[in-house]
Amino acid sequence: MREYLENVRRRAPLIHNITNYVTVNDVANMLLACGASPIMSDEAEDVEDITSVCAGLNINIGTLHKPSIEAMFRAGRRAVSLGHPILLDPVGAGASSLRTETALGLMRELPLTVIRGNISEIKTLALGSGTTRGVDADVADAVTEENLDAAINFVKAFAQRTKAIIAVTGAIDLVSDGKACYVIRNGRPEMGRITGTGCQLSGMMTAFVTANPEHPFEAAAAAVCAMGLAGEIGFGRMQEGDGNSTYRNRIIDAIYNMSGETLEKGAKYERR
Repeated sequence: MREYLENVRRRAPLIHNITNYVTVNDVANMLLACGASPIMSDEAEDVEDITSVCAGLNINIGTLHKPSIEAMFRAGRRAVSLGHPILLDPVGAGASSLRTETALGLMRELPLTVIRGNISEIKTLALGSGTTRGVDADVADAVTEENLDAAINFVKAFAQRTKAIIAVTGAIDLVSDGKACYVIRNGRPEMGRITGTGCQLSGMMTAFVTANPEHPFEAAAAAVCAMGLAGEIGFGRMQEGDGNSTYRNRIIDAIYNMSGETLEKGAKYERR
């Protein structure tokens, strides 16, 4: 795991983010913390030029509007022409027809490198419909030890069908390229009380995949481990009176200070 983080710090990829305005600042800071550089642009007349000077593209549909949708497709097409990796974060897919159809349209048109979401969002994309509640996974859809084998099979099958790396994040994280699946158990339940940890992970995962073009699958899994480990480290540094705002900052700080050795020792995963 260590080499994937170290490559981000060594190569410092510039990442174009079309992300949501709820978490845009946190995504930028997370990218800086892991050693990458962020650019944020969702203006349709701007994004093709911005994508051209970047090395990877992170598309997040958390606060959709029609101009940003056009920008996503234009940036995506330019990224494809340049051979850049593209990550899709289908925030809230299933909560509205606009979100679902936008995500499905991006999947149809763009050869995505990674699709990262919670289990409800990923099931929505796999099935074409869903019951996502806001940006939180339905309780019935949570990945648990009891349904782990079925969840792994589902994620592998969806990765095979889309030819993308599928990353499902929650209490147990799954990352699959269609052949194998990383089962990751880093993290803290309190991370779910912070807005934007998933968005931050998507930005960081784009950087990891971009900086490790020879091993995008393993790099995506390493990003998930790093985020979960940062949640553990950050929570361990909480003091009396601290709340979710402080916890958000401690997670970002934990990534900033994380070494490859720390990630190697702290990552909790198995490959199945």
